[in-house]
Amino acid sequence: MTALGVLFATLIGLSLGLMGGGGSILTVPAFVYGLGFTAKTAIAMSLPVVGATSLAGALGHWRAGNVHLRAAVTFGIVAMAGSYFGARLAGFLTGAVQLALLSVVMLVASGFMLRARALVRPVEPAERAREEIAVARLVPVALAVGVLTGIVGIGGGFLIVPSLVLLGHVPMKQAVGTSLLVIAMNSASGFAGYAGTVVVPWPFVASFTTIAIAGILAGTYLVRFVPADRLKHAFAVFLFTIAILMLYQNRGAFMSAGVKSTTVPGETRRAERTDGSLQHAQSTRRPRRTGVDR
Repeated sequence: MTALGVLFATLIGLSLGLMGGGGSILTVPAFVYGLGFTAKTAIAMSLPVVGATSLAGALGHWRAGNVHLRAAVTFGIVAMAGSYFGARLAGFLTGAVQLALLSVVMLVASGFMLRARALVRPVEPAERAREEIAVARLVPVALAVGVLTGIVGIGGGFLIVPSLVLLGHVPMKQAVGTSLLVIAMNSASGFAGYAGTVVVPWPFVASFTTIAIAGILAGTYLVRFVPADRLKHAFAVFLFTIAILMLYQNRGAFMSAGVKSTTVPGETRRAERTDGSLQHAQSTRRPRRTGVDR
């Protein structure tokens, strides 16, 4: 693995450890724009990386008693169904469309992070008594998060944590640990949906994941020394900037209605192969025929 790959893996792991989520959303952009993988390969690769890293973080929270198992099972099972469906649906989309969708999701995520104080509030004892109803309200959110995971390869922690707190009435400390377990479940199902459609470079994925896990362990230790609010605000601004650049880069994705490859006579067009990579395709103008083919 290159030094750049080590840097990306470390930063993604650190962000997961420091913020309990959010950093994994940069995995796909790092693979595509930093390390040169095709869009579809990057999305499929991101799922085992994010899943394994999140599981390592969830185990630490489990030992500390900060995983709400019932909420994780309810949210996770529904999200897994959505994630598998989203991964199969992604087969009908071009890589450029998936990256454009990811950039929109990143914009939403940055907004959630900037409004974190307004969204998250302490859970009162009286609210815990309504847990039966609250857990049922998690189902539509879990399904939506799952579909997003399958299509664009995100963990969805920026949606899972506030949903667990506001709809599931799960205490904030438990919500972070629970979200990591849900992300691991979600990512496994999404990757199963991509099975057989993308060739994954497993040696690279294994080394990248190992470094990211080391990063999340370091981040979990360093979180006590870092002002979380300032860190999340700075990360949100950075995420917003990357999302705008990605959206501009893939601005033509929806204009072409997600067609996987297009060539127009006499023009140089950006054509996308079915594996999601972009290439310049030069088509030549055919001479006009005056006779009848025999």
